[in-house]
Amino acid sequence: MNLVSLRMITHDVARLVAFYEGVTAVPATWSTPEFAELVTEACTLAIASDRTVALFGADSARPAANRTVITEFRVADVDAAYARLTSLDCEFVQRPTTMPWGNRSLLFRDPDGNLINFFTPVTPEAVRRQER
Repeated sequence: MNLVSLRMITHDVARLVAFYEGVTAVPATWSTPEFAELVTEACTLAIASDRTVALFGADSARPAANRTVITEFRVADVDAAYARLTSLDCEFVQRPTTMPWGNRSLLFRDPDGNLINFFTPVTPEAVRRQER
């Protein structure tokens, strides 16, 4: 089994897609005005309108209600990513910090309040854990 996609539900697909295109430098592929995907080498980030929720069941998902999931992106240099992101409208939760498990990590929020972690493995053990 492979995790292939994470889907976010939002009131404003265009705004959230533009944000993720800006922070990841990955262009979105639009299927409809209600649904777009940012495809990376490891996983796809799908962004869908709250109007699509009815297809899964009424009130099965709510935009901007997440307080449990952190979407994580491994980047080559978290400090360089931070320097680039300071020019964007990001709400930083934690500036680059080396965590006890060996990753240098940067936490910030998207426009809907979802947490994003950009991280770079910096210890030999952390690098080994990330090898796939």
